[in-house]
Amino acid sequence: MAQQTIYLIGAGFTGWDGFPARALEIIGTADIMIGHQRHLDVFPDFSGVKRELGDLSELLEFLKNTDQTVVLLASGDPTFFGISRFLLRNLPKERIEIFPNVTSMQYAFARIKEPWDDGIFVSVHGRGMHQAIDKIIAAEKACVLTDKVNTPAAIAAELIERGAEGYEAWLCEDLGMPTEKFTKTPLRGLLDMPASELNILILIRTYEPNLVHYPLIGIDDDEFHTSKKLITKQEVRAVTLAKLQLQDDLVLWDIGAGSCSISIEASNLMPGGKIFAVEKNQQCIGFINENLKKFCTRNVKLIEAYAPDGLDDMPDPDRVFIGGAGGKLDEIIDVISQRLKPEGVVVINAVTLDTLTRAVEFLEDHGFTVEASCINVAKTRNLTEYKMFEAQNPVYVISARKGGE
Repeated sequence: MAQQTIYLIGAGFTGWDGFPARALEIIGTADIMIGHQRHLDVFPDFSGVKRELGDLSELLEFLKNTDQTVVLLASGDPTFFGISRFLLRNLPKERIEIFPNVTSMQYAFARIKEPWDDGIFVSVHGRGMHQAIDKIIAAEKACVLTDKVNTPAAIAAELIERGAEGYEAWLCEDLGMPTEKFTKTPLRGLLDMPASELNILILIRTYEPNLVHYPLIGIDDDEFHTSKKLITKQEVRAVTLAKLQLQDDLVLWDIGAGSCSISIEASNLMPGGKIFAVEKNQQCIGFINENLKKFCTRNVKLIEAYAPDGLDDMPDPDRVFIGGAGGKLDEIIDVISQRLKPEGVVVINAVTLDTLTRAVEFLEDHGFTVEASCINVAKTRNLTEYKMFEAQNPVYVISARKGGE
């Protein structure tokens, strides 16, 4: 049986006259037209057989066995979050010819008069939402294809839960239809806003005109809301972050977060990652919330728990920093030993020899290879017309990997 070419043709927003002449010619001679009903309705005079697009496994079986000329209609560019990925994965590429059109995302950006070359494009249509949220949080501008479950309201609620509220939102509904509608709103406005099932959500991060821009790392200690005893100081923070060996898209646990200074600077180094700051001290929680807002930190989630409590509900970590253990260091290390991903790194900061000794012992007992560094910092201070160095207490930075040398 000779297998015919499958023509995958993208539909635009202006009816049949939006199709290229070659695509219209193919449609005019095709035996079968497949698509969603709104696409089939564009061609009321089609002389062949129309089939509404349904189960993809049934479609694939049909396409594998048919010897008729098939036109498959899709929205916009079929290679952009479209059906082409499924077809190209399951059928020989030489059987498929693709005619792209203007995507709904391109159209939406044009209608709201916003450039889109600096945006990211994600789809939660028929997919989980959390990975998309991670990408949105790391972006300045995002365009989201939604569905009945992952609605604009659900996306807004998740972003607010993650502390990423600073977005201007455009809800773009029923594009190209008589009921087409564009609504501009703050992110919270989406929570109670009904949306058409056919919608696209555009999110543009906003800045306050007086927003201060801070360095990625090396933020002055005085910039953090904190008790002086509950912050990892600037120089030690730099070494700690280096020992954590951060990369983007990792999961970091910050246990005993204190002022959250480690999490905040780690967030700058891994904007696509997930950071969980674990803290129970109510004074510290107040400081953390103030700091997260001040530094516009979007991918740090505060977990109000007394570790190891609260760790069960967090995803397995790639990196763990322990700034305070509240007397439960052994229990915390036991949990980390079971949950840390392969090639993961643990860093513990200690200010007493007792904590240093216990941390090294506990880590080695759990199969970690351990290295400890002693950080001695002395800073100049004025003494009348002279300057002198004033020493700070040494800090022991313990880094560990599971197994190996």
